[in-house]
Amino acid sequence: MRSDFVGSFLRPESVKKARLQAAAGEISPEELKAVEDEAIRDLVRKQTELGFKVVTDGEFRRQAWHLDFMWGFNGVAHVPTKTGLPFHGEQAMIDDTFLTGKISLGDAHPFIDHFRFVNSLTDEGVEAKLTIPAPAQFLAQMVMPFALENTRKYYADNEEILQDIAQGYRRFIQDIYAAGCRRLQFDDCTWGMLVDPAALWMWNTDEAGLRKIQEMNLRINNLALEGKPADMYINTHVCRGNYHSTYANSGAYDKVAEILFEQENVNAYYLEFDDSRSGGFEPLAHVSGDKTVVLGLITTKSPRLELKTAVKDRIAKAAEFIPLDRLCLSPQCGFASCEIGNKLTEEEQWEKLRLVRQIAEEVWGQA
Repeated sequence: MRSDFVGSFLRPESVKKARLQAAAGEISPEELKAVEDEAIRDLVRKQTELGFKVVTDGEFRRQAWHLDFMWGFNGVAHVPTKTGLPFHGEQAMIDDTFLTGKISLGDAHPFIDHFRFVNSLTDEGVEAKLTIPAPAQFLAQMVMPFALENTRKYYADNEEILQDIAQGYRRFIQDIYAAGCRRLQFDDCTWGMLVDPAALWMWNTDEAGLRKIQEMNLRINNLALEGKPADMYINTHVCRGNYHSTYANSGAYDKVAEILFEQENVNAYYLEFDDSRSGGFEPLAHVSGDKTVVLGLITTKSPRLELKTAVKDRIAKAAEFIPLDRLCLSPQCGFASCEIGNKLTEEEQWEKLRLVRQIAEEVWGQA
């Protein structure tokens, strides 16, 4: 498999309408689920017809790529935001999410049933993938400077909350494995935050402090992976923010490559490389062992279709630092990390994915 995608898709109008109706109390949760179910069936059919061997539910049941997963844990609450998060050119209006107690995983995380449904739709030879925020992303949500005062009501230090989050993830991984999942994705914006020019300001620290945060991120991600089933494929997708075709962070991978690419115990990295904000391919030389790199060379932030020759040239450039047989191709991120989605149409979304498969076929002889 040389072609893939990150996970989220533009929500159909039927889903957008039903979610608004449900929020207003005009339809029941069961009626909303029926609409979502039908939209997911159609999405999986389209992914499969296009030839993809890994499918997702498009994150159609979520408000945001990461927060809904956190809301499934005890001790986490959320309210509609008044200010949003600062993205370039626009505020990301996603719910403020915070602690109300100690973090623990309840008896049944909603994502277990979400996965079971999409998994039931797969044909032979097609695998369902689940995307969730990385443990480091969950931790950052609670220990970044803007959240720390509230978090300290429940946790005296970062080590204690780190251990609780990691424990919750270890149990979730076992639960989702028991539900049939063999392909799990950690979506992680924390590394993009650490290489951003404003990283020192965002974290209210110095360069030595940023290094400690890198080590903390690595530690929680690897702790969460301890004891994972041997036949479970887990990857990290490194993101720099994706909201309504805007972004949150910029910066090359160089500063985090040694820790992230050499020491994180995942099978693959899905990496953004769709514009100059991500820097060059040189850091790929740090990708250790036989890990795969999925090059995000096709942008989901614009309907503009990339030139095949330009994408092929960039794949060849990346292969100067990591063997071609350890590379794959995908869009740099999802098409709708939040309900609002990016600024392109559903047909333009599918054209992007057709291009990914065409290029993969021409470069590797298989898509």
